[in-house]
Amino acid sequence: MLWILLLSLLLLSWLFLASAKWVWWKAGLFSLLLLALSAWWLIDKLSGDGLNAATLYHLGADMEGAGVADFKGYIAGFIVLAAVSLLPLFATRVKRWRRPTAGGAWFAGFAALWVATIMISPLARDGQRLYQQLRPVDFARIAPEYQVPTQALQRPRNIVWIYGESLERTYLDEAVFPGLMPNLNRLAARSLDVRGLASAEGGGWTIAGLVSSMCGVPLTTSQGDENSMDRMGSFLPKAVCLGDYLKQQGYTNHYLGGANGQFAGKGQFLASHGFDEVHDLAWFKQQKKIGRIHYSAWGVHDDVLLDTAYQRFEQLSRQDAPFMLTTLTMDTHHPAGHLPVACKGERYQSQYGNIGMLNALKCTDRLISQLVERIQASPYGKDTLIVIASDHLAMPNDLSHILTRQKRENLLLFLGDGVAPRQLAAEDGSTLDSGATLLSLLDPNLQTMGFGRSLLDDKRAPSASAAARRDGGRDYSQYLAFARSLWLGEPTRQLKIDGDDQVVVGLQHVQPPVLLEYDKDWDLKSVYLENTSRQFDDADPDNTLAYVDRCTAFEDGSADGDWCALLVNRDNGIKLYRDGQLRNGIDVDAPLDAFQGPRPSVRQAHMITQKGRRTRAGQYMLQLVASTRPDRGFWIEAVSSQRKVVLAQQWVQPDADGKINVSFGLDHEVDDLEIRAWLNHAEKLAVDTFALVPSRGRPRG
Repeated sequence: MLWILLLSLLLLSWLFLASAKWVWWKAGLFSLLLLALSAWWLIDKLSGDGLNAATLYHLGADMEGAGVADFKGYIAGFIVLAAVSLLPLFATRVKRWRRPTAGGAWFAGFAALWVATIMISPLARDGQRLYQQLRPVDFARIAPEYQVPTQALQRPRNIVWIYGESLERTYLDEAVFPGLMPNLNRLAARSLDVRGLASAEGGGWTIAGLVSSMCGVPLTTSQGDENSMDRMGSFLPKAVCLGDYLKQQGYTNHYLGGANGQFAGKGQFLASHGFDEVHDLAWFKQQKKIGRIHYSAWGVHDDVLLDTAYQRFEQLSRQDAPFMLTTLTMDTHHPAGHLPVACKGERYQSQYGNIGMLNALKCTDRLISQLVERIQASPYGKDTLIVIASDHLAMPNDLSHILTRQKRENLLLFLGDGVAPRQLAAEDGSTLDSGATLLSLLDPNLQTMGFGRSLLDDKRAPSASAAARRDGGRDYSQYLAFARSLWLGEPTRQLKIDGDDQVVVGLQHVQPPVLLEYDKDWDLKSVYLENTSRQFDDADPDNTLAYVDRCTAFEDGSADGDWCALLVNRDNGIKLYRDGQLRNGIDVDAPLDAFQGPRPSVRQAHMITQKGRRTRAGQYMLQLVASTRPDRGFWIEAVSSQRKVVLAQQWVQPDADGKINVSFGLDHEVDDLEIRAWLNHAEKLAVDTFALVPSRGRPRG
């Protein structure tokens, strides 16, 4: 398909140059297509699977802690491609070009080929795939398959779960990588070795791999919005995961990871599901004895991490309560891996040359096996069940050209007293089944965890793992839809503002602004956290909308900065609930007041300043000159404390020259003063000049 795409782009170039008819339209469309393909190339290099659910998740989750430095080559390549993508726009300015200005047929041919190029490109394929995964579907048929353990655990055993970053079992293949992982191969021969384990959709990146294996559900974003997961107060609050169940059984749960726990919401997931301790990069940095040499772009190296894991294992083993200790390595992260101090001389000699990832893998083989051997040789090893697992299949790395020719499978090994060594073929199995399989080793009466099923059960019922492989995953969208519902829980027909100024929806706490859309049966269809003003205007008129934001979003004449909720329905019903009512809770299905005319338009806060500035106490005059401004009046605010505290507020109407003056006073110094305007999504405010001038006048704000 690549050569067909390249041929199409060459033909587009020829049709673009052949005629000057509507040349700006052609240049814009051509550059837009090239930019989209360039962005897809970068995403594919990072995800290994084009534009997928992982891409949408990471767009919305907290990206702090990502090792961006490891991908600078890809980023540089994207910058070059983006620059090339703009050439059609620059070409239109070359006056020496002598092209015929007639030729509507040339433009029609260009437009037809432009559409055809999109259809044969990976953009259309990935768009269709995402639509199938994210479209609203009825999951009632498969809901009974979601099962969580409730019975008591008969024989609690300590658990050590070691996740190897991208450490797929393919690396253990002696025919492909001879002598690369001798220690893990030796452990595999002494373990329950699960073979053929796949990653279902929603399980192919680190946090998704943790959720899939520990909760038995695929990871997908909340209903209707994939862009603001960091504004969700808790992570999958309706799900019951391995940590939740073990905590109910008297376990303590502990996590050690070298990377930033905020990245992708990993720490929030663990804290929401039964983990008593989450020690991540921030915790390691507090340990003053760890020098800078022990850190990479992603965090602390694996030699320090796994040595700390053993120390923590010993400490926990001396206590009375059973425990699960989970650790996640990092040095085999794509694209090239990292070598810790303990492995600086590690080299893997192979026909493929001196590849950094191979050296990192050989190091990880030694470090993980040493941790396992130390645990098993300790006085507490006999009563400890050890799990060695990949979090997901390897992302694009320096070995991708070799891996793509192999049968890919995840690593999953169970070692412990009473676990008979053997290979177990995971027919129709995926990482969704890992947690359920662990439970069945603890207690044969426990066979399920979410949609996961124990791979030891020869008579296990059809599962999500099987659906992901069957008929191209046609029925798997039902499992993804069910997983999305776990972000909210019930009841969703009541709204409330809690003491932290968050909107309570079901079991979820959400930072406003938030728009909730209910269908005619009062089922929550979508939750929007971004572009809420536009979503409000574009929503289906047959649905009921509940929009929660500062009262400033809805009122012209006065605004007190408190919270309000505007409800409208398909019968032209409307009602504005104020702060006091919201704190007591309101029912979204309660009767509304009738109104005439179209639905009202709402405003949303737009920042004028790019970052907060430290401002001393005193009187100030805010002076703006706007070249583009709304036709009607609007609110201007000075805010601080991460945009939560309104310091001054004024209703303004620019004069004929676009000048805006707002005076206000500060009683104390503010570290993060910012200025914002409240505008409808269709309104624009372009500020040419901005000044905050000390003033002795009496403040009006």
